[in-house]
Amino acid sequence: MDSQRREIPDGSLFIRDNIIEHVGPTAALPNQADRVIDARDTIVLPGLVNTHHHLFQALTRALPRAQDAKLFDWLTTLYPIWAGLSAKAFYTSAKLALCELMLSGCTTASDHHYLYPRDVRLDDEVRAARELGIRFHPCRGSMSVGQSKGGLPPDSVVEDEQAILADCVRVIESYHQPQRYGMCRIVIAPCAPFNVSEQLMRRSAEMARRYGVHLHTHVAETQDEEAYCLERVGLRPVAYMRELGWVGPDVSYAHAIWLNPEEIRLLAETGTGVAHCPSSNMRLGSGIAPIREYLEAGVPVGLAVDGSASNDSGHMLAEARMAMLLQRVAKGADALSAREALEMATLGGAAVLGRDDIGQLAPGMAADLIAIGLNRLEFAGAQADPLAALLFCSPPKVDLSIINGRVVIEDGAFVDLDLAELIARHNAESSKLLQRGTV
Repeated sequence: MDSQRREIPDGSLFIRDNIIEHVGPTAALPNQADRVIDARDTIVLPGLVNTHHHLFQALTRALPRAQDAKLFDWLTTLYPIWAGLSAKAFYTSAKLALCELMLSGCTTASDHHYLYPRDVRLDDEVRAARELGIRFHPCRGSMSVGQSKGGLPPDSVVEDEQAILADCVRVIESYHQPQRYGMCRIVIAPCAPFNVSEQLMRRSAEMARRYGVHLHTHVAETQDEEAYCLERVGLRPVAYMRELGWVGPDVSYAHAIWLNPEEIRLLAETGTGVAHCPSSNMRLGSGIAPIREYLEAGVPVGLAVDGSASNDSGHMLAEARMAMLLQRVAKGADALSAREALEMATLGGAAVLGRDDIGQLAPGMAADLIAIGLNRLEFAGAQADPLAALLFCSPPKVDLSIINGRVVIEDGAFVDLDLAELIARHNAESSKLLQRGTV
């Protein structure tokens, strides 16, 4: 999987430090290395790229009152519970949800965090990602328009806009790594049109462009959102984004389900990216995004698992499978192939995040890759096309993951993490949070 869409049987890679130096047939590779990993009977892919998530929501999965709710009802059910989030719970949930992503093949993740009660800061999830060694794009999200001003969230979970902007500057200056192969890149991400002001959207865009960082927000996820925007500002969501300066190759929209042909052309012409969240869109009954139309128009499209309380999982290969199948429900059996879905999960995700150093196995690219063993129950009888089997058959966990040249998962397990202990801590924090809120 590279820009030429190559597939190499009996292939090998040579990695020096954190960079891929050579990819090709095994016989053509250098014969000296400090370590050789035998990957026979596996399929090796670029690490998968998750373009949108809410890691903290792993604390509130499958809550009974939210199981059958559409987006706005789902949010109003969960906001009062999330208001009790603590820094310890946020850090623990981020680490656990990132582990779930990594075991499913993710090597680069973007997280959109917009809730900052009590002592919660973006630093908590940056620390979790750094400890795990995953490449990370934390989005400094925000909500500033509460119910008293016509917004959706309760006033108790919104922030002062000056404080939001000041903290955006702080996290950019503290953590952003713009250099090639950077492990942490900050994104500025007001949450959505129904919980931030026009002023905050404009000032966030100005700040992001002054610092050279990307912008991200929820756009056109539901028809309720469209009705809200029409009533509040007299514009459809994408037209509103254009009015605010929120289009361009440094901008990506989560969901982007309800777009018309003219709006699709605008995204293609401006290079505005889409983070496609098929499982969440199905889970909340939000709709089916026009991914076939996006790809044909040239819109950058990446895959995303979305929040762990609206999916309620974080499996990137499973998300690619859902993307493939959901387009077929809407447009027929040839609407999206397995290879197209995997390309969205790799090259597509890299493009949406504005990166030219990840998403493919090629010389000069970051050494981010995964390997999945083929001699397993899920793939029995699928030897004719192992690559397609990753999505047509039950998507497994990875056997090997290398991020930035470092082995982080081997033989299907983390090399230096007690996952059982982390799960226990996470469940304890989840119980505390639910006891503070109303389930």
